Amino acid sequence: MKILTVDVGTGTQDIFLYDSRIDLENGFKLVVPSPTMIVRQQLQYATKRGEAVLLTGVIMGGGPSHWATESHLKAGFEVFATPDAARSFNDDLDQVSEMGIQIVSEDEAIQLTKKISHVELLDFDYRRIQNAMGNFGIPLNDLAAVAVAVFDHGDAPSGYSDRQFRFDYLDARIRQENRLSAFAFQSDNVPDIMTRLKAVVSSAKGLDAPLVVMDTAPAAVLGATFDPMVNQRDRVLVANVGNFHTLAFRLGNQGIEGVFEHHTGLVDVQKMDRLLVSLADGSLRHEDIFEDHGHGALIYGSEALALSGGDFGMAVTGPRRSMMRDSTLRPYFAAPFGDMMITGCFGLLAATADIYPEIGEEIYDSLQGVGGSGTPPWELENGS
Repeated sequence: MKILTVDVGTGTQDIFLYDSRIDLENGFKLVVPSPTMIVRQQLQYATKRGEAVLLTGVIMGGGPSHWATESHLKAGFEVFATPDAARSFNDDLDQVSEMGIQIVSEDEAIQLTKKISHVELLDFDYRRIQNAMGNFGIPLNDLAAVAVAVFDHGDAPSGYSDRQFRFDYLDARIRQENRLSAFAFQSDNVPDIMTRLKAVVSSAKGLDAPLVVMDTAPAAVLGATFDPMVNQRDRVLVANVGNFHTLAFRLGNQGIEGVFEHHTGLVDVQKMDRLLVSLADGSLRHEDIFEDHGHGALIYGSEALALSGGDFGMAVTGPRRSMMRDSTLRPYFAAPFGDMMITGCFGLLAATADIYPEIGEEIYDSLQGVGGSGTPPWELENGS
């Protein structure tokens, strides 16, 4: 059984091909530039050439691509975008127009593609991944499932804080299903408010396998729990320090006991230590985060979790986890199956096991270190 997992971040997209016949450490993987970084590069080339740009496609992640678009406009060059692509910048198209981006219809876009530079926006480009794997002799055939993670603020109503809207969504999912895989969905069951997740579904062209989509931070935290040092603890705090967002969960036997989410650029190690201690002892308030321009905090369990003593009480993962090297909390740096960069992919695997129980036992056997035959990849039939 093979499952393709793709964890889409701001800096990289991390790709892992699970094969139940081999140990996870032997699985094929790619860590390559994220879609928003690829779009950024394409826009920068257009700026250097002094060309107008047409953006088509679907809602995708921002950051680098947004900044490159703004720089292109400031340089005096036109940017056109179809409505779906334009919503990558803001769900309110009037605000997109105020940025200087010209909204065009699909028919108008067809005409423009013949005249100006064309950039397609999408978070999940299955054909690109398929071609890359194929170039290394790894066919993506007979997949049991594909799982993709992206960060989704959700489509907040006009006048409603997108930070509060996302945190209301986190709260609702936890109260409905108190487990990290509650943030994963089958492709036909994605909430309408999660427009970026739905865009991943709509862009999954050429895919002939069930598709699971999930939020990135819960995927990373779930993946980190399969590090043997983390997995052996009944209660633990796990923080994912991402490029843009830091999210920490307090986990126990009953599930999620608490959570906070902040913008990574607004915290340093000292602030992180204070927030983590408050999350652990249950004193952290939503206002402590939200009024500091973060998303918020929620506490569900009353029993405090000690972060000091002889045994660690917290683990950290994520591309900016080095921030916590000088932490007074002395966190454990989780690296499930020896690879921190693929942590989110392991979380996607676990979520897929929950969503599709008919294949779940085989996946969990692998994640618990009892799956796979120990056969190296080169001894498998047909090499894959």
